[in-house]
Amino acid sequence: MLEVSEIHDATYWNNTLSTLPYAHILQSWEWGEFKRTTTGWQPTRLAFQREGKVVAMASVLIRSVGPLRVIYIPKGPALNYADSDLVADVLDHLQALARRKWAVWLKIDPDVIAATGVPDEEDDSPNPNGERIRKTLQERGWQFSADQVQFRNTIAIDLTEDEDDILMAMSGNTRRKVRTAYKKDVSIRAVGVDEIDTLYKLYRITGQRDDFLIRPPDYYERAWKDFLQAGLAHALVAEYEDTPIAHVILFHFGQKCWYFYGASSNQERNRMPNYALQWEAIKWAKAQGYTTYDMWGAPDAFNENDSMWGVYQFKRGFRGTVIRHIGAWDYAPYPPLYKAYTQLWPRILGVLRRRNR
Repeated sequence: MLEVSEIHDATYWNNTLSTLPYAHILQSWEWGEFKRTTTGWQPTRLAFQREGKVVAMASVLIRSVGPLRVIYIPKGPALNYADSDLVADVLDHLQALARRKWAVWLKIDPDVIAATGVPDEEDDSPNPNGERIRKTLQERGWQFSADQVQFRNTIAIDLTEDEDDILMAMSGNTRRKVRTAYKKDVSIRAVGVDEIDTLYKLYRITGQRDDFLIRPPDYYERAWKDFLQAGLAHALVAEYEDTPIAHVILFHFGQKCWYFYGASSNQERNRMPNYALQWEAIKWAKAQGYTTYDMWGAPDAFNENDSMWGVYQFKRGFRGTVIRHIGAWDYAPYPPLYKAYTQLWPRILGVLRRRNR
C-alpha cells in the first residue's frame, strides 16, 4: 500500500526526484513555479512512499478553464515503470484525484520509450516495457491524446561513450562543419544571467527568420534566469570577433542534459557556429557526469512533410539514437464532459482569436 504526501520543500523535492527512474526537468520544483507564475497552472507535488521509501513522485499542475479544471503531469510521473504494481497504485491515486477535482481530463506523458530507431527501417526496435504501459493505459480507459504538449520523439546521445568515439560517430559532414567553425575563428563561452538580453535578441531574430512564436521578454527571463540561478541550466554563446552570433541553452537534471533552446543571427552563418555549439554542449554535459544528451525533439512523421524535418536533419548528423516515446495520454473521469470539451473548446478559442484580431 502506498502512502501519499504533499511536499512543500523545494530542496527535498528536487534531491529526491533526481534519484528516481524517469526523473525529468519538467517535474522539477522550478518548472512548477515557472508554470505557476507565467501561465497560471497551480502545482501540487505528490510523493508516493512504500515501506517508508519514496518510490514515485508527481508534480501535478492544475488549471481552471472557466468552471472546469484540467490536470497535467508534464513528463511524469517519475517511477519505475517496470514495476506493474507500482504503476497500478500510482494511476489509481491519480485517477481518483481527477475525479475528486471534477477534472475534464488528466494528462500524463512520461519518458517511457515505445521504440527506438526510425519507423520501418532497419534500426526500428519496439520496446516491450513501452508496449506494456500503453496496453495498461488502454485497459484503464486512457486515450492517446490529440494534444501532444511536449515532443513525443527525440534524438539522444549516449554520453558514457568516450569523447573521441562520440565525435567519430557523427556523420562526416557534421564533423567537417564542427571543425569549420573553429577554423573560421568561432569562439564559444558560457554566459550567465547578466546576458539574458543577448540570448533573447538572438532568439527573437531566429523566430522572425524561421516563423515561430516568440513570447514577451519577461517569459524567457523567467524560463532562463530562474533555471540558471538554480543551477539547472547552462547557456553557451558562439562569437565571431567578439560579436554573439548563436547560442544554446541547456537544461539539466538527474542523469540527463537537454538542448532546450537554440538561436542564431542572420550574419556569419557560413562559419557554422551551431555545430561548434552542439559539440561544446555535448562535451560540457559529459564533463558534468550526465549520461544522456537529449536533443529535445524529432518529427512525429519521419518524412520531408513534417515541419521538423530540417531541424531533424541537423540533429541526425550528430548520430544519436532516435527515441520514440509513448506520448501523452488523457484520462477522462467524466467522458461526456471530455468529449464536449475536446470538440467545443477549439471552436471557442477560434472565436476568441478572431475577436482579438
